[in-house]
Amino acid sequence: MSILSDIGAIFSALASQDSWEIRNALESNAAWVLGTVATAAGGLLVLWIYRKVPLLDRHLERSIMVWSYLAVAFIIFWGVIDRFVFKNQQPWSTTIPPLLFMIMAWFGAAFNVRLRTHLSFSEFRTMMPRWGQMACLVLDAVLWFSFAVIVVVTTSRLTALSASNFQIVLGTDSILQWWFLITAPMSFVLMAARVFENLADDIAAWRSGEPLIKQAVIGGDV
Repeated sequence: MSILSDIGAIFSALASQDSWEIRNALESNAAWVLGTVATAAGGLLVLWIYRKVPLLDRHLERSIMVWSYLAVAFIIFWGVIDRFVFKNQQPWSTTIPPLLFMIMAWFGAAFNVRLRTHLSFSEFRTMMPRWGQMACLVLDAVLWFSFAVIVVVTTSRLTALSASNFQIVLGTDSILQWWFLITAPMSFVLMAARVFENLADDIAAWRSGEPLIKQAVIGGDV
């Protein structure tokens, strides 16, 4: 009953929109149970949206990555001109880019799960029997989903902690750190969606007799 009551406390804290209450509620072990359910439900919802809107399926994470990278490049480029030409420097020019880079990396991780360009030992797997290949692909799905749950729960706690302390991005007056940190659990919910999407493709390939292990291409199409 304590788990159920703790889950109820988390929902109550979220409904209150009080960052301090949310922070305290997420400290319980119930956060892992709720985080697992939320990651799975969120991943399935995103997968359903991907099926309905193929444009998002192909370009969502990639667009976030590109725009984040361009923003980082522009801030650094202008920072150099501002410093050496105008003898001035914006105090946030060295603190915002790392946060944008983290956003690019988080969403990039989700996108590359879909492309299967993370370390997967494809050459070794192609030599395995078909049932062994499928077992490895299922293991991939379990491990990636578990990783997503861990990140969703831990970064949600970190986001709540940052919000409750009103942490401001260094060099700014009113930009809060949690505005950036909250993109971490969001991106790993997208990763869960990609895990489910890959698993569905693997099951379909298993049933149809198509090859299970395919050549991964970095930067390729979804």
